[in-house]
Amino acid sequence: MDGASRTRWIGPLVVLAACWIQLPRLRADVPYSLQRTSPAQSPSVTTSEWSSAASGFSAFQPARSPSDNADQPDPVQSNRVQLTQAVGGAGSDDHWQFAPVGLLYKAYLAGEKESRISTVWMNDSKRGLIWENALGGRVGVLRYGNEDILRPQGWQFDLEGAALPRVIPQDPSSPLEAVDFRVGLLSTWRKGDTAVKAGYYHLSSHAGDEFLINNPGFVRINYVRDSAIVGITQYFLDDFSVYGELGYALNHEDGAEPIELQYGFQYSPMVTGWPGAPFAAINGHTREDYGWATSMTVQSGWQWRSAKTNHTLRLGMQYYRGPSMQWELGDVKENMLGGGIWYDY
Repeated sequence: MDGASRTRWIGPLVVLAACWIQLPRLRADVPYSLQRTSPAQSPSVTTSEWSSAASGFSAFQPARSPSDNADQPDPVQSNRVQLTQAVGGAGSDDHWQFAPVGLLYKAYLAGEKESRISTVWMNDSKRGLIWENALGGRVGVLRYGNEDILRPQGWQFDLEGAALPRVIPQDPSSPLEAVDFRVGLLSTWRKGDTAVKAGYYHLSSHAGDEFLINNPGFVRINYVRDSAIVGITQYFLDDFSVYGELGYALNHEDGAEPIELQYGFQYSPMVTGWPGAPFAAINGHTREDYGWATSMTVQSGWQWRSAKTNHTLRLGMQYYRGPSMQWELGDVKENMLGGGIWYDY
């Protein structure tokens, strides 16, 4: 071997020698749970420690000896607990949440102007079949509170909105008779069995185009409410609740007057999943409009509640009596009975 060849091998040999010298030190720095040992040398090392490390929790723990296993908690398990608390908000502790699940102040089951998804077929004693609908909902934007799904606590800011159209199925082409549009902002609180809300909503009423064509003598009104509202709901034994609400319209037009009151009682069991449970509700709605016009809505039927979201799907009967459920139609009296489906957030 000439001199040039010998020189070429000197570099690799020096590197190998350095690695060999450092190997014992590196083995001492590797966590005990990750060192390769034979079963006889370390019977306590199992594949479960490897699976714990592979499941997303750090395996880079301080070195420990076999004698430490009985006296010290598993650091991998400790990391798992800490990570769960960091992601889940430490269980029931209050913390900030963006787009939280569920609502602190639930919609009134029999409220005829609540933002939800529903379809109800009713027969009016004078006019025949009427199809009432709601296409909307209410969602939480920000919460400071816990993450309890069925009994949440804290403060929350909500957005709501809905279109509330009426269709007349028996008329030619099933025209849209009228529709109310609602949008609002709510600040809500719940502590224990008491929930409170305060906020603002805008409601405007409109007549359908085909309805106006078919009824040229109809004089439409520009019914508008821009209302500040405050409400309280008190729960009893989880399943029962009573509520009251006061609204004051800062801006009101064409028949709308400032004051409105809403009040009621409802039974909605905190039963989740299949097969569901019965529900019942009664809602009163008094408006200063038309000399303190008052409506009454009664509902009963069967409901299913989600354990993951606290949303409810209801199927049942509804009775309504009072001024028209469509506020564009003014003080026309309605007496309606039928059935429907309601989905509440």
